[in-house]
Amino acid sequence: MLIDSHCHLNYKGLIEDQKDVLERARSAGVGLMLNIATRESEWDDVLETAVREPDVWATVGIHPHEADEHLHIGTAKLVERAAHPRVVGIGETGLDYYYDHSDHDRQRGSFRAHIAAARETGLPVIVHTRDAEDDTLDILREEMGKGAYSGVIHCFTASGHFADAALDLGFYISISGIVTFKSAKDLQETAARLPLDRLLVETDSPFLAPVPHRGRPCEPAYVADTARFLANLRGESAAALGDATSANFHALFSKIGSGARP
Repeated sequence: MLIDSHCHLNYKGLIEDQKDVLERARSAGVGLMLNIATRESEWDDVLETAVREPDVWATVGIHPHEADEHLHIGTAKLVERAAHPRVVGIGETGLDYYYDHSDHDRQRGSFRAHIAAARETGLPVIVHTRDAEDDTLDILREEMGKGAYSGVIHCFTASGHFADAALDLGFYISISGIVTFKSAKDLQETAARLPLDRLLVETDSPFLAPVPHRGRPCEPAYVADTARFLANLRGESAAALGDATSANFHALFSKIGSGARP
């Protein structure tokens, strides 16, 4: 079994054909999917999908691109919404200095609010970071000093140094279809040496379709292609990597183990 640890089932490119998208994922051996929220306006829809589909779970969060538009979303609001039995994570959140869609200070403030919510709820925080390695690590370390919390660096594309620092903090690292790109040599080197017991796989669909699906909207079924590539890169069997990443997912998103239904 495989688990797509990060997808956006309610985004354009998937929502129009969501029923068939889910069936294709199941046929490809994807046993669970984590449907990620990025702005308040989509929280209800993301959660509705998780309530309707037993193999889909949800998160609540504000993407760093959206920080300027969500100044009213703080720790208390995240904690309130995370109480729903189908919400199993906080995020995605983090820092993105590549596009500068939101003020850096507001991104950092939102990021810290999400970490506080993760600490309070005991749920893992899903971290997005792009062109912001130093600030991301500084915040992760400072917040860990206030009290332990768990999390994952999603769609990992950062440096090997960042990977090592995140692992030292107890984080998991999730690999997307980017690892299959010819241009991703540095990422491939890092992914090949990550400890198996801290590794997740994801699609980030509808973005970043892996080889051989480049040019199409990505979907959860394609996590199987990423997993096969990653297993070959690491010299492991696809079955072993699938088993390990699924076990890691359940260890991190432990609320799923309760089997709670609304």
